[in-house]
Amino acid sequence: MPLTDLIELMSHGESTVKRRSLPVAAAFAATAALLLTACGSGDDSSKGNDKIAGADQGEKSSPSPSPTASDDAKRPDITLPADVIDDFKHWKTGDAAKDAVLADAGRAQTATNYAIIKGNPDEPALAFYRQGDALVSGAQWVKSFVDDGITYTGTVRYFDPKVTLYGSTEAGVTFCTDESKAFNKNRKTGTVDKTPSDNDAYVFYNTHLKKAKDGVWQTTALVSDRGNAKCTP
Repeated sequence: MPLTDLIELMSHGESTVKRRSLPVAAAFAATAALLLTACGSGDDSSKGNDKIAGADQGEKSSPSPSPTASDDAKRPDITLPADVIDDFKHWKTGDAAKDAVLADAGRAQTATNYAIIKGNPDEPALAFYRQGDALVSGAQWVKSFVDDGITYTGTVRYFDPKVTLYGSTEAGVTFCTDESKAFNKNRKTGTVDKTPSDNDAYVFYNTHLKKAKDGVWQTTALVSDRGNAKCTP
């Protein structure tokens, strides 16, 4: 999607209805409440699957993209707990320049999920990978989870990534997330909400990134569409 179209989308923001079924779906909209770190807006109802991903299902998931050996940026250490998985299988295009953008787009999602799990809207990793409107809305989204006393557990799958480069310092990334195996969890009691999922568990993300001086591609704007046909089975 052209950058001008993305900016137009951002003027409308993301759905102001919050969906708490999956904290990884932090859909940061430029000027509106975001969804969890994955991409998208949603509804207040909790959506999920009665099977928790990674729980005795023999499922193998990929960790967040790792920095390359030539990466000199002092990246924060983001380690998710054992019961939370960001699945980035096939999270590459085959083009080195585009894959560098895509890797940091993925890390921005994981940083958001990490902030939700830590219960910290001011988590430094969030600001490392997000700036501008995306950082503000992201922090607000994390705070909404903190205020409601919930976190999450399970797996969020990221798939069908597409990257468009706008010169050497700006890029657009679209991708889908599958939150059907991620569930809200009460922070105090540990109770997991396993409400069955529907198409709202699939979210389409459209993001804009800028390259910082240290070479890190930071997400500066993000809009999402929950249940978008581009992502549903």
